[in-house]
Amino acid sequence: MTTATTRHGDRQVSPVFVGILAVTAVTGWATWSGFAAQPGIAVFLFVTAAWIVSLCLHEYAHARTALHSGDITVGAKGYLTLNPLKYTHALLSIVLPVLFVIMGGIGLPGGAVFIERGRIRGRWRHSLISAAGPLTNVLFAAVCTAPFWLHALDGVPADFRFALAFLALLQVTAALLNFLPVPGLDGYGVIEPWLSYNVKRQVEPFAPFGLLFVFALLWLPSVNSAFFDVIDSIMRALNVDDFSRYCGQDLYRFWQGDNEYCAAVSS
Repeated sequence: MTTATTRHGDRQVSPVFVGILAVTAVTGWATWSGFAAQPGIAVFLFVTAAWIVSLCLHEYAHARTALHSGDITVGAKGYLTLNPLKYTHALLSIVLPVLFVIMGGIGLPGGAVFIERGRIRGRWRHSLISAAGPLTNVLFAAVCTAPFWLHALDGVPADFRFALAFLALLQVTAALLNFLPVPGLDGYGVIEPWLSYNVKRQVEPFAPFGLLFVFALLWLPSVNSAFFDVIDSIMRALNVDDFSRYCGQDLYRFWQGDNEYCAAVSS
């Protein structure tokens, strides 16, 4: 098996990731218990830490799928340790996605593990490697929204419910953006193996600008409205109400000082 060619240390979970998990657990408990004097701070730390965890799992899914598809170099690169500092571009995979969440409340796709595609045979394997990352966001969204679509919110504190709703919103936006068939995004990586050589050669120069192109389009009111209409439909299908999402984002951006209403509802 391909995993036999990776060293044990290459597959050990990084202390950095364990630390992020610990922050997620502690701040999640603080959000649940109402321990923090300022609930917005607890929600901010919990959602941010959980969002970083999901980014690490997104990249891990790419790397792990690549390993089982034939690229045994991902272990030596540190991609199997879940350490975000090992990514090719930590700025793109961690820093920018976190900044976008803080500034605009949107799940920016990460993506900075280098897969040696020449080691992988079969178009289906290439497609699956690209799809593995956003599918992790889909799974994360399903877990976050489980109390909503299972109708199991009895006993769940309001602040924690709001935080889960906002975190799920980030996962849904990240998955949807990532699955767009735009060069540079995972969605294009899914269909690229099935394109002709000439098409791929013509598209390749535009790959570094794909994400910028998507966000430029989102500035257009009609495109922005259509995109978030899709997001709203997905969230409602998962039984996540608009009020919980609104309060989750409102509490998350505690520095704005306008979350008194949601804080009053949760108290």
